[in-house]
Amino acid sequence: MTKVWPQVLQVKEVVAPDAAFPVGLRISALAARQVTPAAARRFADCCADDGCFIPTINGFPHGQFYGTPVKEGAYLPDWRSPERVRYTLDLIRLLRLWLPPSLTGSISTLPIAYGRYMCRDDLGVVRKNLLTVLRELELSASAGKPVILALEPEPGCLLETARDVAHFLEAMAFPADLRRLIGICFDCCHAAVLHEEPRRAFSLLGEAGIAVTKIHLSSAVRFATNHLQAAALFGDDCYQHQTSVRSHAGTVHFPDLADAINDVPLLQGEWRIHYHLPIYDSGNALYGTTNDFIGEVLTWAPPQTLLEIETYTYANLPPKLRQGGVIESIAREFAWLGGKL
Repeated sequence: MTKVWPQVLQVKEVVAPDAAFPVGLRISALAARQVTPAAARRFADCCADDGCFIPTINGFPHGQFYGTPVKEGAYLPDWRSPERVRYTLDLIRLLRLWLPPSLTGSISTLPIAYGRYMCRDDLGVVRKNLLTVLRELELSASAGKPVILALEPEPGCLLETARDVAHFLEAMAFPADLRRLIGICFDCCHAAVLHEEPRRAFSLLGEAGIAVTKIHLSSAVRFATNHLQAAALFGDDCYQHQTSVRSHAGTVHFPDLADAINDVPLLQGEWRIHYHLPIYDSGNALYGTTNDFIGEVLTWAPPQTLLEIETYTYANLPPKLRQGGVIESIAREFAWLGGKL
């Protein structure tokens, strides 16, 4: 945090110099385990002194996430593992100390596991592990520090869409007092790759009584021509770039961009790639983006939902999108969002 925090304050100075500034954190399992209560309280004091507060933590990636290839490793350990439970409990401990009074916090987490299939015994273990976390969240709520666990659907995972989350929670049959403590983090990039319809998704979540605790404002890569040239801009060995290809023959899903490129007969139709672009980027002659999708999401999302800009791919972006530096890029994202709001 000592290296990152000055950058946070530079962004605040540009976009919200005179207002309380919400900051979403990403903390690895190792860091979360090592932070002592005394150090956490000192950080809370630092936030207050700097005009910032912490309403949410990204608890999706368990370990190192930047500067090294992660690919499918980003989904491990999953919710079948006790390590995932310990990590999430550590994050709850920290957010309890950091969450301002009268706010409901959130911890976003992976959509159970990478892969679309899970046996009955595995689902039993997942339910037991989630119940352990939900009971801890119940204690937090009783202590006046309400926090919701937010499942984040993603292409290629057990839970890909809002409908998947609704079906999953129905099957889990959690007790009603615990059921209210688990919701959804709706990621615009993920949903756009899968051509999810925001109006239908939020309507379904409302009918199912599922809280939308956080929306990740992010944009996917989109193109319908010059497929190989456009794809070459966004391939990397770091992150998993799930890809959907929609043509007159239907929609085909690939686990990674490289898999789509290698399937030469499908070099047609519209490609959408799970690659988080700065939300102000509307593309160029070679590629497009799904940032218009964000406007649809904002139109139909429940009011007062926490909005979080999430462009974690900055270091891997094409050079032209990194001109000016990360502070300027984030400030431009805030400005673009302000125009939409």
